[in-house]
Amino acid sequence: MKPRTILAIVAISLLSIAFVFETPVIYGSSKVSANQLDRLEKEVWKKARDFSLAPYQESVGKIPTSLKDLNYDQWRDIRFRPERSVWRGKNSLFEIQFYHLGFLYNVPVKINLVTPEGVKPFPFDPNLFDYGKNTLPVHEYKDIGFAGFRIHYPLNRRDYYDELISFLGASYFRALGKGQWYGMSARGLAIDTALPKGEEFPYFKEFWIVKPPRRYDKITVYALLNSPSLTGAYKFYIQPGEKTAIDVKASIFRRKDVEKLGIAPLTSMFYYGENTVNRPDDYRPEVHDSDGLLIAYENDKWEWRPLQNSARLNIVDFPATNVKGFGLLQRDITFDHYQDLEARYELRPSVWIAPRGRWGKGHVELVEIPTTWETTDNIVAFWVPEEIPPLGKPIDVSYRMSWHRPIGSPHGLGYVVSTRTGKGRDNDTRLFVVDFKGRSIEAIPASTGLTAVVNVSEGAELVEKILMKNEATGGWRLSFQVRAKGGSAIEQLQPDKRPKIKIEAYIKKGDNLPDVLTETWSYLWQL
Repeated sequence: MKPRTILAIVAISLLSIAFVFETPVIYGSSKVSANQLDRLEKEVWKKARDFSLAPYQESVGKIPTSLKDLNYDQWRDIRFRPERSVWRGKNSLFEIQFYHLGFLYNVPVKINLVTPEGVKPFPFDPNLFDYGKNTLPVHEYKDIGFAGFRIHYPLNRRDYYDELISFLGASYFRALGKGQWYGMSARGLAIDTALPKGEEFPYFKEFWIVKPPRRYDKITVYALLNSPSLTGAYKFYIQPGEKTAIDVKASIFRRKDVEKLGIAPLTSMFYYGENTVNRPDDYRPEVHDSDGLLIAYENDKWEWRPLQNSARLNIVDFPATNVKGFGLLQRDITFDHYQDLEARYELRPSVWIAPRGRWGKGHVELVEIPTTWETTDNIVAFWVPEEIPPLGKPIDVSYRMSWHRPIGSPHGLGYVVSTRTGKGRDNDTRLFVVDFKGRSIEAIPASTGLTAVVNVSEGAELVEKILMKNEATGGWRLSFQVRAKGGSAIEQLQPDKRPKIKIEAYIKKGDNLPDVLTETWSYLWQL
């Protein structure tokens, strides 16, 4: 698959993916000691702090021209030789393979291996790679570094080492849980995303990979982040499984102030889905890596926002105090809804971010960028703190990532399983059909007098609302129509000037009862 281009721009089951403390490393003569790890962590943090006090030095472009000029297919034809994997045959559950520099990946990355004997740089060697059909001056490639690396682990079968996590390009990385296929990505940090002046992309310039004890099923990676505005020290504690968990600890050291800082950024693709109005002429019913943003608030409210690929850029803020978690999910995991035997979108992972500690005031920001093809990552979500420490003080963050398949209710409430929309009773009216499922509401009979609450922002009005039992699924279906109010002459002539209408809906027990039965569905509609 072609590389994706980034356009300019908690209740019951929360406990199952909430942050837990790192399992201690087993000590012994053949293992990395606790003191050694402590020293290493302090050295990485000091290195990041010292880098922030020095002028930024550009790393891009310091690779041979013959590699920079490669196209994607030529670069992809350079493959790491599996038999040269680090730790292969060493009674380890993990193996390390590397990516070659070239094409868009032109920032050299330094790799260090941490063993009981100490920290040793892993040197580049062209003999690690098969260059395929390429005719390249390989003898000139000395000490050029790597583009990135990937960690392999017997995730699905004991006799085969699957890719578990990959670090490649800027500060991007992506991981897998059992039975999943690569889809969305995460980043170390987002800087000035979706601002008119353009985004700044920090990059990991150095890694330290700690060799785990024999047969130990968790692995630690340290990383040094760099950019014109800041540096960062990162620790990734990776725990593979049905739900692969990654505990992230980081400190950001700024060279200068930035306008917008995005914490725990997630990047995904939404081309079209069941809620898309003007679908492309494609045999596949849906094409996306993620279909919604889920947010858990401090007051135990949960909000589900279906993703959109609109004609115009959408930037939506979800204000929160001490957010309990957020994530981009692929809730629809039914093959029949995609019909793609190559991409297998129903197997793409969902990623949940669970903060460690209290993150204070801020907002979850969702950026939806128009796209005309599925090779474009056009969805970004991250946390933006309202206040950060003054310049000269580090920004410390800690959170757990869960790469998983979202089966069932994530909170014990009813949850949204589909969002459909169509023409309403006239040209200014839109029909929305939202289906809820979950054991808590499926057990409620159709004769029960439940109430649907639908709130519409200024510029539109609710003209119809129907709530009924969905006998086909066992859940409940909410159908309603929203009419846009008459706009100005400018709005009539320029559609992008028309107001964006925010709509929220949820189900509760009755008109005069406060008991909320479902998460809140929210949407952004522009006539």
